[in-house]
Amino acid sequence: MTSLLMPTRRALLMGAGAGLLATALPAVVGAQAAPIKIGFQLHRTGIGASYGRWYERTAQAALKLINDGGGIAGRPVEILFEDDATDPKRGAEVVDKLTQSDGCDLVMGTLFSHVVMGSAPRAGELKVPYLVCSEGYHVASGALNRWTLQPGITDVRAQISTMAPWVSANLGKKVTMVFPDYAFGHDHRDFFTKAMAEQGGEVIAQIAIPPTETSFTRYFPQIPAETEVLYHVMVGPAVLTFVKELGEFYGTGAKPALFGFVDSLEAVDTATSGLEFLEGSHFWEAHPRVKPADAGEHEAAYRAAVGVDDMGASVSDPADISTYSHMFSTWETLYFIKQAMEAAGYTGPADRQKLVEAMEAITDLPYGLERPQGAKLFNGKTHQVFGAQYISKVEAGKLVKVHSTTIDEGLYPDAVDYTAMSF
Repeated sequence: MTSLLMPTRRALLMGAGAGLLATALPAVVGAQAAPIKIGFQLHRTGIGASYGRWYERTAQAALKLINDGGGIAGRPVEILFEDDATDPKRGAEVVDKLTQSDGCDLVMGTLFSHVVMGSAPRAGELKVPYLVCSEGYHVASGALNRWTLQPGITDVRAQISTMAPWVSANLGKKVTMVFPDYAFGHDHRDFFTKAMAEQGGEVIAQIAIPPTETSFTRYFPQIPAETEVLYHVMVGPAVLTFVKELGEFYGTGAKPALFGFVDSLEAVDTATSGLEFLEGSHFWEAHPRVKPADAGEHEAAYRAAVGVDDMGASVSDPADISTYSHMFSTWETLYFIKQAMEAAGYTGPADRQKLVEAMEAITDLPYGLERPQGAKLFNGKTHQVFGAQYISKVEAGKLVKVHSTTIDEGLYPDAVDYTAMSF
């Protein structure tokens, strides 16, 4: 047994070569320790399936790097994926199964905000850390509980507070909004309406569309003729239909300036036939799909690890477009978990409260391979992370980054202090 835990230097040199000595030791130690089990609530089916597929792929890539580097505190890490069907009721059941039946140390992963809202209360009842890779304001608003955190992606309120000044100054003042009729879309509606008013602009119409809608032509006549900017954000499997039908509605005639959140084009090739009307329009992106000329030094390594080329497509299939502006959140959340577990000296479920407290103590998250999207600031009181945002323009059928924001531009006053709440 001793020889397994503490191999001789000679054996390591013979088996792996002197240059691999440093990496061999953590792997051997990890092989003997009980694994850390992370439950991943995955949108494998339902309207979030395109995101779920890339969330899983990205998480697996990060997992491999973490385990190749010795795991977490010398322990190997496993991820147990469970489909929530992008359904709030099923989401709560998945949280229960992953923790109660599968024995996971914590749960992470879900994107769609209505599923987060349906699942977080159960995580609070079970007293299990629940780390979401969503974008809604649900966490930072104080609507959830101390066990729920969003450490890997910014929220809609921060995103909009940095976008509205640019839209107002560059595109127009009279805005019509088209958004999905659930929590995520309502955040866009509420915060963008307020942000535009602060810029001297006005949202003159709000068009809410059910997220399960498959055709959109009946909604477009509601767009007022005096609209200067059409702000659109749609989600789900029908996003290509949405943008195509929007183009058919306007045809080759005059149209308002288009500003979309890239959710309307996630997993969609911007060069697809029928999308020519998007030329010259702008999109918010969290992580630019097309590799920018000034990309950070770790961007290439991240793309290689997740199997994405410089255009944001799968290296094995150019027609398979990634959900690049969201999937990085699973990668960064896994590294956040690693950092917090090692800081807390985490040994098992009995340390879950100590783990959340260690997460709340984290502030600066510097740029690196652990955070390929960019440096971030974590607010332990609100359980929300803040980072840079990007605006891209469709040029010759591809997204080209034209504007970057700072972390400070997205900060806003705290609405809650989770650290003052009981566990």
